[in-house]
Amino acid sequence: MPDRPSLQLRDFARHLRTHQTDCEHLLWQRLRARQIAELKFRRQFPCPPYVLDFYCVELQLAIELDGGQHYEIAGQIHDRRRTNFLREKGIEVLRFSNLEVIEQMEDVLEQIIRVAKALRLRS
Repeated sequence: MPDRPSLQLRDFARHLRTHQTDCEHLLWQRLRARQIAELKFRRQFPCPPYVLDFYCVELQLAIELDGGQHYEIAGQIHDRRRTNFLREKGIEVLRFSNLEVIEQMEDVLEQIIRVAKALRLRS
């Protein structure tokens, strides 16, 4: 379970929820209200020191969307560090590019469902 977030991190997460990207909005419309495999996802979920794009508490599954900055060297290093940190906390991380969400939404959703089934079998 993630540590309790600071007030500053919670405010930042709230800001991100009200200023989501187009791709986050598109994916959220498909994840919200238990539409995918009956899983409850939360968006912009604080997990100190990070804020996860989408998080399923039940399965400890994080979904991260990557825009252009994630393909620069600094972004890749940050993403690797972040993913390693989350995995050490027992959180499985799925990453999708914004382009995948826009052009291959059904494939993205199928991959989320496959990983969710595998995580359910493990627990």
